[in-house]
Amino acid sequence: MSDATLGGSDADVTLTREELFSLCRRVLRRQGFSEPHVEALSDALVAAEVDGSRSHGLYRLLGFVDTLRHGGVVPDAEPVVEDTAASVVKVDARGGFSPHAFREGLPALVDKARASGIAMLAINHCVHGTALWVEIERLTREGLVAIACNPTQSYMAPFGGREPLLGTNPIAFGWPRPDADPYVFDFATSAIARGDIELYRRQGKAIPPGWGVGRDGAPSQDPGEVLDHGAMLPFGEHKGSALAIMIELIAGPLIGDMLSVESSEHDRGRGGLPYHGELIIAMDPARITGDEAAVHMGRSERLFSLVQQQGARLASRRRYEARRRHLAQGVALSRSLYDDIVDLAS
Repeated sequence: MSDATLGGSDADVTLTREELFSLCRRVLRRQGFSEPHVEALSDALVAAEVDGSRSHGLYRLLGFVDTLRHGGVVPDAEPVVEDTAASVVKVDARGGFSPHAFREGLPALVDKARASGIAMLAINHCVHGTALWVEIERLTREGLVAIACNPTQSYMAPFGGREPLLGTNPIAFGWPRPDADPYVFDFATSAIARGDIELYRRQGKAIPPGWGVGRDGAPSQDPGEVLDHGAMLPFGEHKGSALAIMIELIAGPLIGDMLSVESSEHDRGRGGLPYHGELIIAMDPARITGDEAAVHMGRSERLFSLVQQQGARLASRRRYEARRRHLAQGVALSRSLYDDIVDLAS
């Protein structure tokens, strides 16, 4: 930890990647999580923090511990993997956080995708609070094209509505590239991730217009009003709303798990992280186009090049830039967040 950043009570605290891992592990072990969950959760949180995704980084430890204290997650749950069909693998997370369940189901998902060309992993009965792109990148490193999505709780109003019904329902996509970082996007179907609004509240700042409404259905820039009494809004109006409903269906009833409204009912007002299912789809270009796979995948590079020639940014470019910068220089956490996290480890 760099002493130069600790000069005052409000100064940031700069940590290396290894120090971030150490801090995560200390907190999770102290709170009673089993070692497989400690490692899987630490991997996901540190990856997000290093990539500059602050709303899904170490800040999430606060929500993890709060969810645990309110009985909303099983800290030592052992996932059960079930081979249900030629292209389907299911993992019952048994009330634990999803990253450990994903790790347990990953080998079978990869094997099935390579055997059949396409396969799906359905994670049931999990608690979710981490970025999907972490899982997507694991699959692109295997040379697979991947999609992941999940419902959450009823945080967002459908377009034209005013009351929370849908989840923020993130969706992520990954495309492997042989000589470059994979093309990956991961975004909520709400105008912004819920964690970002939580960070605005923590910092005492007003949120931008268009992110949410208050209890009366009128637009609100008060993060507390939106989170506690109102509703978040979808991005792209009816388009984001339709995508959110699609995710509710394919990552809910299709895999035998909860809609966001059912997850909220399951929470019973405890304010815990969402309990639901997750759907991951993996596709193997080598199985789909055979000997011509490298040629066809190479054609994607023309598209990426033409996008950049117009001065447009490829998805995740800023995240990859932040990764390289933070691996070299360390990651700065606010003093208040650092202190809150250290308290959880003591």
